[in-house]
Amino acid sequence: MYVKDLKTVFVGDFYYFLISTFELCNNTALESIKRFHTFLIFARKSGEQFNDPFDNFTFRFDKVDRGYLDIEELQTIMNQEFKTYKSRLEKVRDMFVFSCFTGLAFIDVKYLTHSHITKDNQGEYWIRKPREKTNNMSSVPLLEIPLQIIEKYRLHPECESKGILLPVPSNQRMNSYLKEIADACGINKNLSTHVARHTFACLALANNITIDSISKMLGHTDIRTTRIYARVLDKTISTQMKNLSGKFTL
Repeated sequence: MYVKDLKTVFVGDFYYFLISTFELCNNTALESIKRFHTFLIFARKSGEQFNDPFDNFTFRFDKVDRGYLDIEELQTIMNQEFKTYKSRLEKVRDMFVFSCFTGLAFIDVKYLTHSHITKDNQGEYWIRKPREKTNNMSSVPLLEIPLQIIEKYRLHPECESKGILLPVPSNQRMNSYLKEIADACGINKNLSTHVARHTFACLALANNITIDSISKMLGHTDIRTTRIYARVLDKTISTQMKNLSGKFTL
């Protein structure tokens, strides 16, 4: 199609196509349409003459619940002994905890190799890896717990055959098993691989690690993305203070 032939109805049809045929959620579909709009802006700046089909289109993004675990909930998951499906749930739990202590996204943990581990002059280990999603470099110090998890799976057949550090299941299986883990731990939250990354950011903020440092560890290009986690914490602090206030009467 020529750009001059694009109408607002085309944008609406394109949105419907993305959520029906590809079964994308609202926000993911709108992100795709935003990229399409960026292309049209480039075309306009390049001298193309056309009516912008986005003039009457409104981007209505859904509010995202950036759930995360507090210290007690994370500790509960780490201490949980699984009586049934022990090996399966234990492995998924370990992958989840690893992300909680490194901030790495699911796909980055899945493709983590020995080449991404470095040792500095003080003898401390670091993960230095370009993000699979953006290619931005993440630099994260390796704490004792993730180091223990790496060692635990060092001789795992999948790790040895593929040259990876951890035997990470598919994202779908991870999220499915994490729901079982939440039930087993009595945690009434919708656990997913995303929650681990959010947990890392929120716990780091709660322990006075600066926004700049967290942004670098998460591999964010724009610190405004990292500030979302600060807003999450502000909401939590407000709720906790209201609960405290409710315990007193004049």
